[in-house]
Amino acid sequence: MFRGLVLALGFLFAAVDASAARPTLAYVLQAENLAGSRGKVVEMLAGCGRDRIVLDAFFTGGAGGRWKKSEIATIRAGKSGRKVIAYLSIGEAEDYRSYWRREWDADKDGTPDAGAPDWLLGENPNWEGNYRVRYWDKDWQRIILRETDKIRKSGFDGVYLDIVDAFEGFEYDPEKDAWIDNRINPATGRSYRSDMVRWVSRIAVQTRKKRRGFLIVPQNGPQLLAKSHYRKTISAIGIEDLFTDGNRRQNRGETKYRLGFLKKLRGTKPVFVIEYGNKADARKRSIDGAASRGFSLLLTDRELTGLGESP
Repeated sequence: MFRGLVLALGFLFAAVDASAARPTLAYVLQAENLAGSRGKVVEMLAGCGRDRIVLDAFFTGGAGGRWKKSEIATIRAGKSGRKVIAYLSIGEAEDYRSYWRREWDADKDGTPDAGAPDWLLGENPNWEGNYRVRYWDKDWQRIILRETDKIRKSGFDGVYLDIVDAFEGFEYDPEKDAWIDNRINPATGRSYRSDMVRWVSRIAVQTRKKRRGFLIVPQNGPQLLAKSHYRKTISAIGIEDLFTDGNRRQNRGETKYRLGFLKKLRGTKPVFVIEYGNKADARKRSIDGAASRGFSLLLTDRELTGLGESP
């Protein structure tokens, strides 16, 4: 009987530990919408109860828009062990960022003008103001590395890297009219996937030289998890639309495909699933899918204006 009690308690504590291993998430890129003043926003974020908070590196645009180190410290102090992480797009250029130059696309037709840098490509038709880039280009990388240094100095605990899946757009071969996994980049002689792994690793090396333990959290692109070096480099991964696509069920084949890569992180590093459905059946599918696999879940709006729910 005593042995049975011990076993029962063991299973109970194992379940508690498994739950505790799933950190909760807030992901807010328009923090000014949370409250009526900047001070109230800081107060709200500090008291939100989440373990990981992803914020844009800027509270608002303009000269005074960058978060202050004291504000990040206040937000972090709201919960023991909390980490505050800055959003950063590394696979596309954004025309509302400080590095952007108006002459790169002065007529705003989505096509870079004659004076634009060689690394800049056409505008993403699905996201106005976002331009594809040759992410392996050293000049582009220098721009982003300068930004990561500013983020570190602002007091953030890490970076949340978006458009890591930019390699997918380069894997289409127009001559064969086909998508080719691990397609070779003629500019580097490596695959486009390897070029992205090297790019993420370069960010990790530079930031961790100056701040040990700096978090590197890529969003999407789970195919890169096939590379062991990449798995060792990153601190966690964010995945959008894994179980649902808005209020619709995600294509089963797509879900299965991505889960095949995500399982390589099982039990080692957090997987943050971000879902945007707001109807009961979609929410249930997201909650059940994440819980059954030990993933952290955030249910939020696609514009990322609020705290959402992290059940």
